[in-house]
Amino acid sequence: MPSPIPFYKYHALGNDYIVLTPDEFGQELTADIIRLICHRNYGIGSDGILYGPFDDPESDFALRIYNPDGSEAEKSGNGLRIFSRYLWDNGLIGDRPVKIKTAGGPVKAKIDRDGKIITVEMGQVSFDSRKIPVSGPAREVINETIEVKGQILEYSAATIGNPHCVVLRSEVSADEARQWGPLIETDPRFPNRTNVQFMQILDRSNISIEIWERGAGYTLASGSSSSAAAAVAHRLELCDQEITVHMPGGRIEIEVGPDFAISMTGGVTKVATGTIDPEMFTQGV
Repeated sequence: MPSPIPFYKYHALGNDYIVLTPDEFGQELTADIIRLICHRNYGIGSDGILYGPFDDPESDFALRIYNPDGSEAEKSGNGLRIFSRYLWDNGLIGDRPVKIKTAGGPVKAKIDRDGKIITVEMGQVSFDSRKIPVSGPAREVINETIEVKGQILEYSAATIGNPHCVVLRSEVSADEARQWGPLIETDPRFPNRTNVQFMQILDRSNISIEIWERGAGYTLASGSSSSAAAAVAHRLELCDQEITVHMPGGRIEIEVGPDFAISMTGGVTKVATGTIDPEMFTQGV
């Protein structure tokens, strides 16, 4: 009879992930299995799965990140902080910075306060339409417009290894993110779909965002979304380089470098460790 499979669950400002290790999982991690594990009624329930660590010749560890719809994400700021905390909790890293490879590029993470606070060097933000990608001529995607349900919205697009569409608003709300987010995510101008942030400028050092996450839906917090939104706010000259990003799940501190390299600092909370019973895999979603 198959053995129970260990799992490790954490959340970063309400954005929860399950860590599964390839050695312990012991079977193929298919899209159907991902959807089942992430399902909040039939599985454990989470906003995604962090699958690793893997060996990598160019970094300390490699990581694969999966959305609850079974698709693979290039990068996740909250996921990277959670994975770093998992490595710390299991004695795989110490006080020195650790290099982690993702599909969206390498990052460096530094643990503080016994794993409770993690700083991640997320990489460099680009507004280049070819890198994000956004359809149309090669350009920086800044202050463009998109029509959604008869509303003309102003947006800028960016990538930090995964695509983002930042919509500037005078006020933001969860209802607006839920209503317009899925339509913008799948708009044809974004060939790889996109994460969506609705952003309100509070002052030169503070922004508020509501998030619709590609492959996951409405999300309480997101590290890569915070990084992209802060970079756009700075690029539009609406904010300075040090920006606190306020989300329903909590706050993340972002520092925007002169070349739009992003340093992100935020907390992680351990939720549970346990085992998945093989019986769960006999059902479908």
